Amino acid sequence: MTSTAQRLAAIRGDLPPKRHNARTIAALTGNPGCARRAVLDGAGVDKPRLAEAIGFPARFGQSRFAITRGNAFEAQVKADGGAELLRLVAERLGVPVPERAGWTDLGGADDLPDRHERSRRALTTQGPEAALFDHPLLGLDVAGQRVHLEPDLVAARLGGRFHVVEIKSFPVVDGQADPAKVAAAAIQSAVYVLALRELLAAEGHPEELVSHDVVLICPRDFGNRPVASLLDVRKQLLVLRRQLDRMAKLDALLDTVPADFTADPTADPATLAAGLRTVPARYAPECLASCELAYFCRNEAGGHTGALGRPVREALGGVATVAEVLALATGERAPEPEQEEAAALLRAAARLRADALAGNSA
Repeated sequence: MTSTAQRLAAIRGDLPPKRHNARTIAALTGNPGCARRAVLDGAGVDKPRLAEAIGFPARFGQSRFAITRGNAFEAQVKADGGAELLRLVAERLGVPVPERAGWTDLGGADDLPDRHERSRRALTTQGPEAALFDHPLLGLDVAGQRVHLEPDLVAARLGGRFHVVEIKSFPVVDGQADPAKVAAAAIQSAVYVLALRELLAAEGHPEELVSHDVVLICPRDFGNRPVASLLDVRKQLLVLRRQLDRMAKLDALLDTVPADFTADPTADPATLAAGLRTVPARYAPECLASCELAYFCRNEAGGHTGALGRPVREALGGVATVAEVLALATGERAPEPEQEEAAALLRAAARLRADALAGNSA
């Protein structure tokens, strides 16, 4: 075991490492500047259990109803050997619908190495005809751990390339879907695209063989009739690669973490909370939807400009607290040289607010 691996194991405690999946890898890209999350995820810490131990339990997750609905919709779309699915994908890609296509079910609860090998053989030795691969098992390295990933489907040789197909149960109403859910689907799909590219590259295939256009299939309006859309995930792939590279260099990040830092959920809660505060966080309101420690970090960030969101933090660069903001806005405090621009904006905003209030009172 390397010194980095030993350090991460010490941070995690006696518990086994929490395995990543496509959702957790996608969530890593939501706040790439957060050292606290990078260290905890790199160590494989059980963050939900840790959050509960320090008194700030996570409050998000998929409901059983949503999971059941999603499974039912996926089964409907894949019925009859994927005939309707093949038509949807081909029409969305603008290619003729093949008269026939191979269907290979690579799912199952058998041994993971065996499933991965079956998936590798199926995806790298298939012929020139169109083919659909149901739940192939792919993999990515995240902070030294091999993570197993299962895209809903991979369509091969439609338009001469591989396409990841993601099936989601959120609706597309009048041609529009929830932007936040579409964004989450895009970054999760990028994880699959990257993993598939790595698998094929190991067999000598060019990266371009796997399309950056992902086929997203959702219910249309308020029924269960499926509709297909294309998601261009090139931007998400760039962000994902940067964050995975950062996670691979955890030894440099660990140099900034106190030697006695622990995130073992079985440790004393006060010790855990105090230790977490020694590792810099980068809280933003969006963290509430994707990070199990967000409520702890929000409490810690109270009174700081970062808690008001990234646009506020960026506009007020160099002004750390709300108290400083108010003092600069009213002129009670002279700005430091690096705060001059932010202070001018704050004074202007204060004048506009005072004028607006004076106009309303008149």
